[in-house]
Amino acid sequence: MGMFLNSKVPYEAYRKVMQDTYFVDKSLLLDELIPAIEKINCYYCITRPRRFGKTVMANMVGAFFGKTDKRDRIFDRLAISKKDAYEVHLNRHDIIYIDFSKTPRDCKNYGQYIARIQDGIVGDLIAAYPDCGISKTDSVWDACQKIYEITENKFLFVMDEWDAVFHIPFIFKEGQQDYLLFLRNMLKDQPYVEFAYMTGVLPIAKYSSGSELNMFVEYDMVTSQKFSEYFGFLDEEVDCLYEIYKNRVEAPRFSRSDLRIWYDGYYTAMGNRLYNPHSIVLALSDNQLRNYWTSSGPYDELFYYIRNNVEDVRDDLVLMVSGERVTSDIGQFAAASMEINSREQIYSAMVVYGLLTYEEGKVLIPNKELMDKFNELLLSKDSLGYVYYLAKKSEQMLQATISGNTKVMEEILQFAHDTESPILSYNSEVELSAVVNLCYLSARNKYRVEREDKAGKDFVDFIFYPERKSGDCIILELKVDSTPEEAIAQIRDKKYALRFMGKLGEKVKYTGRILAVGISYFKETKKHRCKVEVLEASR
Repeated sequence: MGMFLNSKVPYEAYRKVMQDTYFVDKSLLLDELIPAIEKINCYYCITRPRRFGKTVMANMVGAFFGKTDKRDRIFDRLAISKKDAYEVHLNRHDIIYIDFSKTPRDCKNYGQYIARIQDGIVGDLIAAYPDCGISKTDSVWDACQKIYEITENKFLFVMDEWDAVFHIPFIFKEGQQDYLLFLRNMLKDQPYVEFAYMTGVLPIAKYSSGSELNMFVEYDMVTSQKFSEYFGFLDEEVDCLYEIYKNRVEAPRFSRSDLRIWYDGYYTAMGNRLYNPHSIVLALSDNQLRNYWTSSGPYDELFYYIRNNVEDVRDDLVLMVSGERVTSDIGQFAAASMEINSREQIYSAMVVYGLLTYEEGKVLIPNKELMDKFNELLLSKDSLGYVYYLAKKSEQMLQATISGNTKVMEEILQFAHDTESPILSYNSEVELSAVVNLCYLSARNKYRVEREDKAGKDFVDFIFYPERKSGDCIILELKVDSTPEEAIAQIRDKKYALRFMGKLGEKVKYTGRILAVGISYFKETKKHRCKVEVLEASR
């Protein structure tokens, strides 16, 4: 046992995960990895956004294959134990496990960073194979080669966060290139490698400009179907976790549909919907819905990716924040540096980092957790021009709506129309709804705003659910070349207000007023009209 060779760390880390109340068994991934051992194509790299289970699965791989002195056989209770290859491979391999995000004390350059890894692995190999003539000054590949020549022993490599060097501030371009050469020398075409499993966020091909790492087969979330079910939680898995939550928590504070609104919205290449697993587990554990993922890392990159191309993406952001999907041929993440300029490059990078999701040729904001971050962006960056200034007026728009001040509402909408953005042409209700959403942006601090929500007999354009049950509920219907009175009549006729009423025999969920809001735009006159009515709804 050593710090890198057959380390206890992955075993202990995975054992702790298994003990969690909201553990999901993804061990069948191992059954898909086993056939690749000692084959020509034995190099796998799986890339996913942060907090999508990459480290958990890397620890599982290390814990399962690695030799250990543990006797509790934690995998006996998992699905992999039913497979024929289980006993053949359980704890039968020499594992070299590397977490590339770890740095030595007082590390200031790449040389110090990589020396910790090289010296640590070589030291472990000397201790485990004292008769193979390994020197402390040997490279990892020379030490492994000496062992293989004498014993024919091979090694299974498990490497987490392979791309950490591209985020560490003291490692510059030259060090990054040296790192790629280190990986190539250690792994490529080496007879002692029986399997290499690597994870990270960034795609390999975009950071390896030559042939350094072309032996790896890369599996990402957008284009690769294989392994898609093992990273992130599927619908049926969240169903099971929610049942555990309901039975375990004395006073559950949110519904199953709330989890979907907050943390769902990602898509695999097979078309399966995915939930952010980190946020799901914490929400269930804390009995609280909030931003877990976006608060756990530096999310200034949201603005980083758009600031160099505000003109091209600004109107897209308005559409996406209003719930629309934006057509984009993102392809693969085509940057070998952080110099990202084109619209497609920006969206590709944001999909890679999990800030957007991608389905059927379109990008979109996946869920409320991310939507809140985009709202914050629009309210805080004056470089976004008209979007920022209009978003700033959104608090005034909400107050005018609640008080029934239609004159102020119409003035704000006219201000929106008088900007020069092409999105404000209002040729359809799509453009109108995008602008209306922007005009009510700050309302999201007090309301859960849903678009095209099923309500009563039909679908409503916007419905505002107040966080305080005593707050005013808002139903908003949009019309182009039609009157706001007709919009309110539709709200009444379709019985949209039923969304705010409790089921028969239940206590009323909302106790405040229900406001029907009609907003119209007339193309010929380029004028807006608004109307607000209090619905007489039976409680």
